[in-house]
Amino acid sequence: MFDVDDFIAGCQAAVRETEPRLAIRDVLDRALAAPTEVGDALRPTEGGITFLHRDATLTVLHVVWAPGMRLRPHNHEMWAAIGIYAGAEDNDFFRRTAPGAPTIVESGGKRLDVGDVVLLGDDTIHAVSNPGAALTGAIHIYGGDFVEQPRSQWGAADGTERPYSMDDTHQQFADANAAWRATSGAG
Repeated sequence: MFDVDDFIAGCQAAVRETEPRLAIRDVLDRALAAPTEVGDALRPTEGGITFLHRDATLTVLHVVWAPGMRLRPHNHEMWAAIGIYAGAEDNDFFRRTAPGAPTIVESGGKRLDVGDVVLLGDDTIHAVSNPGAALTGAIHIYGGDFVEQPRSQWGAADGTERPYSMDDTHQQFADANAAWRATSGAG
């Protein structure tokens, strides 16, 4: 059975390893070997972000994407590991048009399905979406304090780089939940 406290303890031990990203990937791989157990423990009911752990060296998030939701391009300025326990998550990757440039262009993508784990580098810029008609459940792990780390997001309409805003992110989740409820009668 998946135990959140044991999982966090495993992540805390992994982040102290010589290669923390690889050790974190191993922790996620073990947890996602039983994705239904992860879902039963976390019980997603709507899109949102829940902090499972946060300190200066490690943030562990339970992220649930509402059906059809798309989070705007953003970066983390730290490594990340993403593991999917329900549904699917599409990651569209971007790169800056020149070093330090505020503009970005698409540079590929990757779909993550149940059981998949991906590692992202410090300089990754991505947008995330749920391509399905059901909730997508994921665990996102970051090699630092996800809230306090200065980083960027890019505007939906004009693609302008601006400081990342948790308030904006929470609003994107709220809007996606409202759209899902309006079209499906969910909630």
